[in-house]
Amino acid sequence: MANGSVPDLASSMPHDFRRGVGAALPVCIGYLPIGLAFGVLAQKAGLSVIEIGLMSVFVFAGSSQFIAVSMIAQHAGILAIMMTTFIVNLRHLLMSSSLAVVIPPSGKRVLSLFAYGITDESFAINHPLFKTGGWNMTSALSMNYAANMAWILSTMAGGYGGQYIPENAFGLNYAMTAMFICLLVYQLRERIHVVTAILSGFVAVILYLVVPGNGYIVLAALAAATVGTVIKRSGRRTSTRKS
Repeated sequence: MANGSVPDLASSMPHDFRRGVGAALPVCIGYLPIGLAFGVLAQKAGLSVIEIGLMSVFVFAGSSQFIAVSMIAQHAGILAIMMTTFIVNLRHLLMSSSLAVVIPPSGKRVLSLFAYGITDESFAINHPLFKTGGWNMTSALSMNYAANMAWILSTMAGGYGGQYIPENAFGLNYAMTAMFICLLVYQLRERIHVVTAILSGFVAVILYLVVPGNGYIVLAALAAATVGTVIKRSGRRTSTRKS
């Protein structure tokens, strides 16, 4: 039976690969306009097409790349850019921890390849499919890397075309703000999320008036997240006592 399972696995790989690429198509279509907008903004910030491509390869995180390019355009320091993007990407630790519970046992090399492709979009597809048991690593890796290629190529295309687009044309300078609004809306699943988001914005505005640089963003996010966690835990304790 063990010997017979090898050809079965090999024959299923094209099917699993096609499933992964098919699942990635909506993500690729969504990456296209955002990637083009990022490429244009990065080109306006002074990055070459090669540098834009390398950033997309080594970072592969839309929100962090938008933030980094915005800070580069404002001549922010390297340490400030690194710390800001690091904090923004901390959510990947939570996504990875959640995926670790549902993915099948895999070797370190496979897990390293899979970890590279974890994004908000790939997590949203991979996690429920792994959880239901109808998904495997071949499909997951195919999905991750198809989306990865779409992001890299779209950002480089935007970087190349950016030289032919005037500054602030088509409202592209609003692209980062629009993307974060979209990401925020997807996160608002419970009332506590709405409260935390409003509190974060309110605290950020206040700290903006007294804290120099971009540090007010991180401080506001930490403060709002802390308060939101305390409120959520208090609500759970109250409901437990009533029950």
